[in-house]
Amino acid sequence: MGSLEKQYVEEAFNTNWISPAGPHITAFEEELAAYLGEGVHVAALSSGTAAIHLALIILGVKQGDEVICSSFTFSGSCNPVVYVGASPVFVESEHVTWNLDPTTLRYAINDRISKTGRKPKAIIAVDLYGNPAKLNEILAISMSSAYP
Repeated sequence: MGSLEKQYVEEAFNTNWISPAGPHITAFEEELAAYLGEGVHVAALSSGTAAIHLALIILGVKQGDEVICSSFTFSGSCNPVVYVGASPVFVESEHVTWNLDPTTLRYAINDRISKTGRKPKAIIAVDLYGNPAKLNEILAISMSSAYP
């Protein structure tokens, strides 16, 4: 870190804004919202777990819902499912990226439809160890209306 970062850390200590709130965070949220454009709302959170928790709330995930999660992940990516009262459905990881396997995802969605009569409410796909998940395939599968 350079002198500018040190200055901001010292300012945070000097003004007693050592929390997930304060003028720097507000400024960051405002600048990011302006950059992203009209109608965008931004909330800086304390962790990725908190972000997933908030996303699930915004999506309306609740008790009785199911959310697909990768079987090979950090607990912080699936614990928020339980926080909102939903049930995680773990799907196998694929061997190239170690992330959510699109082929197994399709099978899991079919399985949940056959057993519950409905699709899982959400899918949490993470990028593990810097390896990007196959998001184009995952998105295509999640948006499909047919799951043969």
